[in-house]
Amino acid sequence: MNRRVFSCSLFLTVACALLTTAAVAQLRTLPQNAKLARVGDPQPLPFVQLNGNVVKLAPGGVIYDENNRSILHSALPPGARVAYTLELGGDVSRIYILTAQEQAQFDSRQ
Repeated sequence: MNRRVFSCSLFLTVACALLTTAAVAQLRTLPQNAKLARVGDPQPLPFVQLNGNVVKLAPGGVIYDENNRSILHSALPPGARVAYTLELGGDVSRIYILTAQEQAQFDSRQ
């Protein structure tokens, strides 16, 4: 019985390790219509400064950090390179803080 429990535990441990590795290796896919920008000085909500221009963050707009977690407007780091998308009205709908790997990918498709 102990051998069976040990084998089952070992199998589950290995399976969890493999699944975790697969999840970490996944890259997020940035929208094809995303534009590249650098974040400027902090602005009052709902505004953000991108490439020196103050633009409005759309209602329901989301900012994602390098780990694809949504963050608050106040946590957007000045000077960060980001990709962003616009809604039909011209407001910013999504902002993605880019990792070094994503910056290289984005630069290669420009």
